[in-house]
Amino acid sequence: MNNRRHFIKNTAMLSAGTLLSADLLAAIRSGISANDKIGLGVIGCKGQGWQNLTALLKVPEIECVALCDIDENILNQRKTDLDKLNIKPKLYGDYRKLIADKHVDVVVVATPDHWHCLQLIDACAAGKDVFCEKPVANSIYEAQLMNKAVQRYGRVVQVAQWQRSQQHFRDAIAFVHSGKLGRVSSTKAWMYRGGSKPLPVVANSPVPAGVNYDMWLGPAKKHPFNKNRFHYEFRWFWDYAGGLMTDWGVHLIDMVLMGMKAGTPKSVMATGGKYVFPSDARETPDIQTALYDFGNFQMTWEHNMATGVGLYGMQHGIAFIGENGTLLLNRQGWEVKPEKDKLEALPWSKSVDSGLDKHAANFISVVKSRKMQDLNCPFEAGAKVAIASHFGNVALRAGEKIYWDEAKNKFNVEKANQLVKPLYHNGWKLPIV
Repeated sequence: MNNRRHFIKNTAMLSAGTLLSADLLAAIRSGISANDKIGLGVIGCKGQGWQNLTALLKVPEIECVALCDIDENILNQRKTDLDKLNIKPKLYGDYRKLIADKHVDVVVVATPDHWHCLQLIDACAAGKDVFCEKPVANSIYEAQLMNKAVQRYGRVVQVAQWQRSQQHFRDAIAFVHSGKLGRVSSTKAWMYRGGSKPLPVVANSPVPAGVNYDMWLGPAKKHPFNKNRFHYEFRWFWDYAGGLMTDWGVHLIDMVLMGMKAGTPKSVMATGGKYVFPSDARETPDIQTALYDFGNFQMTWEHNMATGVGLYGMQHGIAFIGENGTLLLNRQGWEVKPEKDKLEALPWSKSVDSGLDKHAANFISVVKSRKMQDLNCPFEAGAKVAIASHFGNVALRAGEKIYWDEAKNKFNVEKANQLVKPLYHNGWKLPIV
């Protein structure tokens, strides 16, 4: 670790306001000398990468020194955005050069899921701390491999499951742990996305100017450029991601695992398919239900892209169903509905804080202190929920109920085992840890 991190002053996180103000940025950095700064590099600058950068720049010690993207159009746009704040990072098209930059202390990995494994392990091996987007990996094997790497290299890695930093989620999970719900044998997590439209099938096309498409593909299977498989829409194709199950599922299932102090599921069965938009371009299911058995409780996951009215009238959420009552929780707040007279009702408690800003501040505080136990979402937690979410997709694609053998690290179904470890292509190799 760079010694300058030991001398960083303790400062309060910016509580509110927007990033794009030079006066604001100057205010939150006042009194911080050049030697106090933590150099930040961002890999993947379009959507969530930019949101993560925005949150991290609110931490006074952070200095953005490098950006990397395979799309020069996005890179130039971000350069223009940061020029307004008098922030002038180096620009890279190859993430390996950013990681090699000696001025980079911490790295944001915000690329498509199929890239996370290589980029996180390379960053850790180079001595960088990492803020990694969720899901941590696009396969069970990659998540396990990354977990070994984080432990081996001893880096601070925060997974961007920022709900763990919101106070109302913490309060709700503490209530579950209090035992007041009685025995909780059933849990639910769901996302009824609503507002989705079909993704029209379009012909392959030339690679847009300024895009290094070979680098975008990286270890994924070679495929001609198609705008449906690029940028945001990549999440609907198995080569790069896992659909709503891993996009939203990791956030919500994570709360179930936290509340139930659960480990790896013993078995999963799933059903679903392309029922809402059967002829559109997406590969991943638009409706899916998975039933998990953890041994002492069960969990159902549901997603539906057709409607926004989900379980309990909530678009997305988590339910802990206990003997004495049911706790309902989502990003807007939480409440407890009693079972007859066994428990006092708790009315809706509304969320009042910004999870991502607090998550970013928590990450940097641990970068400084090296107290790994203080991380709100350490890599192990991100890996655990990513693996659980992938279990649901594997069960769906295998077409039958699957059982996990913890000792053998494999399923009882060969078709399922074939989906555990990815095949890397185009000369890229799975890291050896």
